[in-house]
Amino acid sequence: MVVDIQGKLRLALGSVKDHASIGKAMINYNHDGKGFSDIEIAVLRATGHDNGPIEDKYMHEILFLVSNSPGSIPFLAERISRRLCKTRDRLVALKTLSLIHRLFRGGNRCFEQELRRAHVSGHLQMSSHCFRKNSSDPSSFSFLHSYAAYLEERVGWAINQAGKLEPVMFNGLEFRCYEQKSVDMVFRKLPKCQAFIDRVLDCSPRDILPADNLAQAAMSHTLKESFQVYIMFCEGIENLVNMFFDLTMAARSLACDILKRASRQSKELHDLYESCKRIIENKNLEYPSVQIITMDHVLALERCSSFMSTSSSSSIMCRTGASTPIGKESEKEENGDISWSSSTPFSCTLETKISKVWVVFEEDYGDSQVAMDAV
Repeated sequence: MVVDIQGKLRLALGSVKDHASIGKAMINYNHDGKGFSDIEIAVLRATGHDNGPIEDKYMHEILFLVSNSPGSIPFLAERISRRLCKTRDRLVALKTLSLIHRLFRGGNRCFEQELRRAHVSGHLQMSSHCFRKNSSDPSSFSFLHSYAAYLEERVGWAINQAGKLEPVMFNGLEFRCYEQKSVDMVFRKLPKCQAFIDRVLDCSPRDILPADNLAQAAMSHTLKESFQVYIMFCEGIENLVNMFFDLTMAARSLACDILKRASRQSKELHDLYESCKRIIENKNLEYPSVQIITMDHVLALERCSSFMSTSSSSSIMCRTGASTPIGKESEKEENGDISWSSSTPFSCTLETKISKVWVVFEEDYGDSQVAMDAV
């Protein structure tokens, strides 16, 4: 019963703080018009002290206000960062991070790019060091820190026209053939997938209680995005294995490191999904079937790569050792010491003799004789 009273007191005090913050925002931005004031008020209402998820009406209101206020995205990013950094309440911090996540997922492409620029410029901050930690309950902040780290990685991904996540490549290239696209998938996109999956693996569902609606919703959104990235991850691994023996020795070494990391990740991702099926109460999640990459297969590829490198080096040495060094041949020629081996076309000494004998040639068409004086 004491816990319920404390919870009600916390909600009551939180509601008072929210009303006070909203009133302060109305006063501060009175001289600047209603545009920026309405944006801050919408952010405060969306990130209140209650345990409920962010209401859709606040999301739509924020997107509508920003779209009708040019240059307001940096202001929006600063208000969200300020809310995150000043709060001591775990629920407010988690709702603020969830708001950032939903803005990246719910806005259009231009809005998403502007929000990403705000993060690069420092207007939007979502690091776990931003908000002040409540020392009385450090365990409750475990998922919060992992979720903040996940969003830091999520900023580097965008939703394409097909509605799928893809990594943002700032120096994108146009590839003219399938082989170039495969190399791009393996050595550019696959490491991005692995970094993304590592942040997902850090979000352990064991830190989430069934009654924690905010954390449940945040983890559900994280899992949905991880399903899409896992499909891209599998495509990258397939391309890597198919082109493995066509790569250079240095590229094969890098490929083995990628596969070793993938082996660890596939096992941990399988275990994470199994845990989430029991803990996360969202029944609409369609978990993929994770194919575990065994370390034995990776080591077998690595041994084959080493054998190929050793064999190619030995064949080069054999071809080089079969020929006589050029320096030795020239040295013998200068000394006049040339010995012909038995395999040469001529095994005897050749001499030129001058003869004075007349030679008679018989023609096929007559008996004419031709005499020639030998020179």
